[in-house]
Amino acid sequence: MKKIFIALLGVMSIASVANAQKKTSGAIQFENTIDPAAMASASGIQLTDQMKARMPSSSKTNFELLFTATNASYMPVEETEDSNGAGGGGGGMGRMMMRFGGGGGNREYYYTFADKGLKEVFDLNDTTYYMPSKLTLSTSGPIGSMRMGGGNPRDTTKAQPAPAPKIEVVKTDSTKQIIGFTCHQAIVRSTRAIKILDMDKNVVEETKIWYTKDLGFDFSPNPNMWTEGAVLAIEGRGNSSIAKSIEYRNVSAKDVTAPKKAKLITAEEYKTKMENMMKRFRQNRPGGGQGRAFGMN
Repeated sequence: MKKIFIALLGVMSIASVANAQKKTSGAIQFENTIDPAAMASASGIQLTDQMKARMPSSSKTNFELLFTATNASYMPVEETEDSNGAGGGGGGMGRMMMRFGGGGGNREYYYTFADKGLKEVFDLNDTTYYMPSKLTLSTSGPIGSMRMGGGNPRDTTKAQPAPAPKIEVVKTDSTKQIIGFTCHQAIVRSTRAIKILDMDKNVVEETKIWYTKDLGFDFSPNPNMWTEGAVLAIEGRGNSSIAKSIEYRNVSAKDVTAPKKAKLITAEEYKTKMENMMKRFRQNRPGGGQGRAFGMN
């Protein structure tokens, strides 16, 4: 009888270890939703009815987080679809907002848990690049600075500058269950001074971050919106990223490692490339770029 009891304990111990190992890798499905008109309004931009009619009322994209005990990858699993029926090829403004705002679009993100490191992988001019960074709370705020007009209206050589916003993080006692995990709330409050058509305005924006420490690693679907733990939901005005399901399964190390073909590019080099591309775009547009500048920062 004693031998049988010891054998049962052994089987239970093996099963427990196997189950624990299984829970260190798997996949989490996320749904990103963007309402471009609401995002513009949150930045203090007034849109005409005609401009709103040309925007999708909402745009949704599905993303998948694959994780192991040491690494993770986050990338889209299907094309963007908007509520106006534009389909996968018509993400339009919604897709543009994701690309400029980070944490979405056609980019792939590779995380290393030990140092909170990140490699952002993307294609630019037929070349695959990776840009290294870390999980952080961006000082530029939840939504990139937008400025229309101001300064010299004929100066189209660069985007109009916008001052950095004041960022405040408020941790609350609020909790909610997301895919079976208890998540805590942190509110990121951004106060920015913007100029729209030569008028100065202060815009206050709040973004809710829901995170859990129960997964045992640090992550955020938007690497620039992270305070601690694994972020399972980001809720802003007109945009959100929310975890919908989790499945524990074996994940290959190859699936959570940045492609070897990717070429290193620094944030400074990337910024210079984008500024040069925008400069060429403005110079080549009808009228030789003699209009008001519209900048994203």
